[in-house]
Amino acid sequence: MLIALDQIFVSAKQWLLTLFSGAPDWITQIASGLISISGMLGVFLGLFALMSVMERKILARIQNRYGPNRVGPFGLLQPVADGIKLLIKEDIVPLRADKVVHFLAPIMVAAPTILALAVIPYGRNMTLFSIDGGILFFFAVGSATELAVFMAGWGSNNKFSMLGAMRAIAQMVSYELPLLVTVLPVVMVVGSLTPDAIVAAQSGYLLGLVPHWFAFTPWGAAAFLLFFVSGLVESNRTPFDVPEGESEIVAGHMTEYSGFKYATFFLAEYFGMFAVSGLAVTLFLGGWHAPIAALQLVPSYAWFFGKLCLLLFVFVWLRGTLPRMRVDHVMNFAWKFMLPMSFVCLFAAAIWHYQARGLAAWLWSLGIVVAAYLGLSQVLQTGKRFAPRTYRFAE
Repeated sequence: MLIALDQIFVSAKQWLLTLFSGAPDWITQIASGLISISGMLGVFLGLFALMSVMERKILARIQNRYGPNRVGPFGLLQPVADGIKLLIKEDIVPLRADKVVHFLAPIMVAAPTILALAVIPYGRNMTLFSIDGGILFFFAVGSATELAVFMAGWGSNNKFSMLGAMRAIAQMVSYELPLLVTVLPVVMVVGSLTPDAIVAAQSGYLLGLVPHWFAFTPWGAAAFLLFFVSGLVESNRTPFDVPEGESEIVAGHMTEYSGFKYATFFLAEYFGMFAVSGLAVTLFLGGWHAPIAALQLVPSYAWFFGKLCLLLFVFVWLRGTLPRMRVDHVMNFAWKFMLPMSFVCLFAAAIWHYQARGLAAWLWSLGIVVAAYLGLSQVLQTGKRFAPRTYRFAE
């Protein structure tokens, strides 16, 4: 019974494929792909709608005000109202804009995030497209986002849009390096670029209580934090939403977009959050594995989406808590702290692996990470940078 519940979606897909039992193999393969894609889009479009209203409610709670509470019970139908509003809004294109580039940019932003979601294991035997280089594929398609952002800024023929696009590209390229380097320790330790193999390597428990997740190792905890911060930047989320600074450059590369095109950018931002959070769960939080052995009765996909929702909550929590950083601080943080610490995590993971992954390896890797953190903090002199300011006035 428990196995059937865990594999209910896999069984449902197999049942649907029996309808094509007499068809040629290529038709069956196409049908299998379409079923997987339709299921993934249905789940994440629903999660997008739920997340959009829950984010507004959580922010309202943090800021001690009312959130959406008019449309439907408890305001839960607000995403439907917003969707209808954006669909019927007029699509305004600037007169001197490059019409083709302006039209293609939203599509080019959304497509990579959807493709990236296809290689993440959502449960036991629930990877939509299991390929050997799944991690490599994730970053290969994700890197196309920079091109789409540049297309949006250039095609709008607007100085504010172009400035926002260049800011976005600069910070996305800068933080893609630590994002990639923090993945390398996991790939090196597991010896595979396949997401399923990485999840399988984190199975098992110490005394039935402590899971063998990489986030519970010193190098894994540091790499997870660095990966999560880099994911915040890649998703243009607070406090790194510099490309959309209202006081400086209006809405960044999306300034000249309205209606459904703007909604596509909005959708792509959330899908990017889902993709980065899903990969973080896969790499560091055990994927679909339960936190303790006694809770393995719960279906595997429930654990994956529970961890995913927890990370999404942290995204919202940070947005409601932290102010926007200055653009030079964002870039300095990437090159002077994030990137060196990412390489330190790689070195610490190598020590942990070749020291047989025992207590001594744990202590060695912890010492390396802590020493690097303290050393970088001393070199960068963050205490001076954020010291209380003294204001002097001419009399």
